[in-house]
Amino acid sequence: MLLKTLEILSEGTVPLLIAGILLVAHWRGVNVFESFIQGAQEGFTTAVRIIPQLVAMFVAIDLLRLSGALDLVTKLLNPLLSLGGVPPDILPLVLTRPLSGSAAFGLTVDLINTHGPDSFIGRLASTMQGSTDTTFYILAVYFGAVGIKKPRHALFAGLMGDLAGFLASLYICQLAFGP
Repeated sequence: MLLKTLEILSEGTVPLLIAGILLVAHWRGVNVFESFIQGAQEGFTTAVRIIPQLVAMFVAIDLLRLSGALDLVTKLLNPLLSLGGVPPDILPLVLTRPLSGSAAFGLTVDLINTHGPDSFIGRLASTMQGSTDTTFYILAVYFGAVGIKKPRHALFAGLMGDLAGFLASLYICQLAFGP
């Protein structure tokens, strides 16, 4: 009974939230339709403005992948990372995740299909998906949307966050699941 009630509440939360926002806006005298149109127009303008950064990032990712540079870096780093207990199969995910969420997701699915969802590699890949971010994508989209040309320390901070997420994922998965 409790589960059914929670299910009904969870399905109705978002529609009720949207309806509540619309009612409060109308009550305060906001022209809801005009505000929606203005927001959609600004969103479209932002999307058009960030297209060059997105195209450049996707071209760079394809060049890295198709040129074999990603495979070369994987082979070069593999002996070093093996000392720390990093499975060699996870390295392409580590290198791809800061660049592209969809490419990293594809690699994660491939790792899970290859090794199984309950394998150490499958669990590590899944944990990494939730613990790291697409730093270069974020910089391209968000900084491009507001016109920031010099990201200063954002790239370094984002990559250090990704490294911390990867190391934490590795540590926690080794503690919880052991290789």
